[in-house]
Formats: sequence, structure tokens, C-alpha cells
Amino acid sequence: MKSKVIELLKTLRDYAISKGIRLAIDYHQEDSYLMRFANSAISLNTNERLTRLDLVAYDGRKRAEFQMIADPNDLESIKNAIDTVGEMVKHAAPLNYDPTFPVYHQDVTDERAYCSNLAKLSNAERLAYFNTVAGDLESDDIKLSGNFADGKTINAQISTETDHVQYFASTDAQILVVLSSLSLKWEVNAEQSAQRKRDLDPQGMHEQLALLVKYYKEAEAIQLPVGKYKVIFGPAAVGEVMNMMVGYAMSGGMFKLGYSFLSPEAIGKQVFSPKLTVLDDPNRPEVFCQMADANGFIRQPFNFVEEGVFKGFAWGQDAADEYGEEATGHSVPHYSLVVSVGDKPVASLKELLEMPRDEDILYIPYIHYMNMVNPSAGVFTGSSRFGALYLKADGAVQVPYNVRLTQKFTDMFGERVEWMSAKETVYNVSSSYSRRNPEALVIPKYICVKDIEISHSNPSY
Repeated sequence: MKSKVIELLKTLRDYAISKGIRLAIDYHQEDSYLMRFANSAISLNTNERLTRLDLVAYDGRKRAEFQMIADPNDLESIKNAIDTVGEMVKHAAPLNYDPTFPVYHQDVTDERAYCSNLAKLSNAERLAYFNTVAGDLESDDIKLSGNFADGKTINAQISTETDHVQYFASTDAQILVVLSSLSLKWEVNAEQSAQRKRDLDPQGMHEQLALLVKYYKEAEAIQLPVGKYKVIFGPAAVGEVMNMMVGYAMSGGMFKLGYSFLSPEAIGKQVFSPKLTVLDDPNRPEVFCQMADANGFIRQPFNFVEEGVFKGFAWGQDAADEYGEEATGHSVPHYSLVVSVGDKPVASLKELLEMPRDEDILYIPYIHYMNMVNPSAGVFTGSSRFGALYLKADGAVQVPYNVRLTQKFTDMFGERVEWMSAKETVYNVSSSYSRRNPEALVIPKYICVKDIEISHSNPSY
């Protein structure tokens, strides 16, 4: 496959040169599979294979883009698209800055995140995974839903400046399983991310769900009073909030658009907990990193936060060009975030529940319908769902109805942080809308934060 992709890109490059078009080509191919369950039965089983080409023509300060779903075997159609974008750029309005034309100074191949065994996963194996997860947990009242989404992705780039090609391949699987009570209306869930087939762990998913189902069937259900709580956030909650915070607050382009609560004056200042270090690390393949960005910049580890000190904004090439900044190698589909762990020896939900405690603690594993309230102030909101627990000081466990929290990022990751687990985990935040984009974070499995404000509490599920 690699040789065919490279051959195609070089053929298209040669054609653009022959037509006098200064062109950058971005190639995206995906094989995506989705098995979806509802009411303890398969409700959808589908796959999609497609190739996209992003053609960007440059002429001084002019730039024009043409996107297409392509048939790699239909060269004439692609050449017609190149002719079209070459004509478009002649009539484009000039930008108010000089755009940087992508130049690739060396061939780059990065297949660290690719697993041939995962790429060949069968429907029978997907179904067997769900059957193991469900085990004996389903009943007339408790039904299973969820999905098994997996696939392989190829991204590649070339430009007319050189004949070097950048080629990246990855595989990923994202599994979500939800168990719901028809009579009581509660829901519990478990998630898993896998980059390689050997990482799939349906038995671990089963054990987590079995523990949650036990409490949700047996423990007292309560409505929590509105107020402040010590909260332990699970990996899904930590991952989603961290990803949103970095995406909004630590991108130079987002800052210029007014979406960041940070500013250049905050660089070098203690903004977060000294326990927190956030690194964009292209050396960690489990976060689907790429060793070079779309402009040929060979990426190096980039510190967003070091022991609570904000170190600086990430700049993609386009934003850097527009605002007169220096690009940092972040013209990438996503950041490759690695968050520091702590020293709390808790590695599982079972260990968390068995941990000695001298006060009541709210456990929130998942934040649902999370959104920004005020990006420039760093305020977000979301509600608990899927398996929250109220851990009483006397050792009892209660099941809280869903609650809403509205907080600043600096509250969740600032001086209120009491501890982080020593165990790290990989949390998948991949998107498959528009195009497949495998993405994950390495994060502490649990983070404990005091004085989290609960702004609303449901009277029922």
C-alpha cells in the first residue's frame, strides 16, 4: 500500500509541475468499521473505505483549496481537479500575509502506531469481544448498548517543491459498552482504547462493569445537595476536560481569536497545580503521534505546562504566518498529549473503592454533554453520567443521580488538586466524523480535586 500511495503522489506532483501549478497535496485514506449495539442486539454493522485529497495551490499571497473524494485509479478525475485548483488560485483574493508553502526536505515514514493484526480484525472477533464484556450481566431488565469502532488510517503529503513524501499509518479501536436498567433507568459504562490487537481487554471491561452493576443494583440512590464536594475524576472525565482545555487555551491561533483564558503574560507564571505537567510528545506512539507536521517540521517534545507553570502556546504554520509568530510544528491533526502522573497507588476502580477515606467523596468517571460556558474565562460545564458513585466516609457507597458541574479549568487542574494516581492510562478521544482521526491522551487514571462546585442535582435518573 505504501508504495502505491507514494507512486500516486509523485505522479500527481509531476503533473502539477508540468502545468506550472505550485501545489501541495494531502492524501487521506481510511478503512473504518463500526459495529453498534442497542437493546442487547446488533443494530448496525457497516464499513467504509474512502480516499480524500486536499489540493492547495499557491501563487504569491494567493491560495486556493480543492477537496475531493477520490478514486486513486481514476487519474483523469484527479488531474482535472488539479487543473481546477490551478485556475482557482489565479482568481483568489490575496491574503494579508505571506503563507508558507510546504517544503519536505526528507522522506518521512512513521508506522509506529500501525498494527497489521488490528487492521485485519473480523466481525466475529468484534462480536466475541462484546460477548465477553457482557458475560452474565445482561437480563430481562439490564440491556447492553454501545459500539466497536476501529480502522486504519493513512495520511501522506507531497508538494511540488521537492519529491520527498511524508507517510503516516495508524490503526485504532475505540470500544464503548453501556449497561442500562429498563426499570430504574440507570446507566453504567466502560470504555477502552487500543492501538494494537494485543491491547484489547474485554475481560477487564467485564470486571469493571460487573462492579458498577453490583453497586447500582444494591446501593441506595440519592439526590446530592447542591454545593462543593471533593471529587475523584475517572479517566474519561480527566481526558475530555484536559483535551478541551489544551485545545481552547493553549493554541496560539485560538488565543488570537479570543478563545483562551491564557495570555502571553501568563507564560512563565504558576497557573496550575505544581503536580501538573502537560507535554505534547511525538515520541509516544500510543497517542497516535506523527513525527513530522504537515509542513515538514520534524517535531520535538513541546511543554505546555511544566510543574504548573504555563510554558507557551502551540503555533500551527497558518496561524503563525497570519500573526507573525514562529511555528512550533503543530500543523497536525491533533496534539499528542501526555499528562504527568502522581504518587497515589490506586490503579483500578476496585482499589479506589477500597481506599481508606475520612470524608465523603464523589466519584465522577464520565462528564456528559461537556461544553464551554466562557472560553475567555476558562469556564466549562458538563454533567455526570455512566457510573458515578458517592463514597461515604463510613465505608458505605451510594449511587448519586446525575449532577452538573460548572468550573474553571484552573479549579480542576489548579491548587485544588489533592493527588493524582501513579497509574497512567490511555484515553481515546478519536473522531470519525468527516474523516477518521485517531487521537488519544496519556493521563493519570484518577485525579482527586477538592471544592468542586455542583451547580445542579437531578431528583432522579
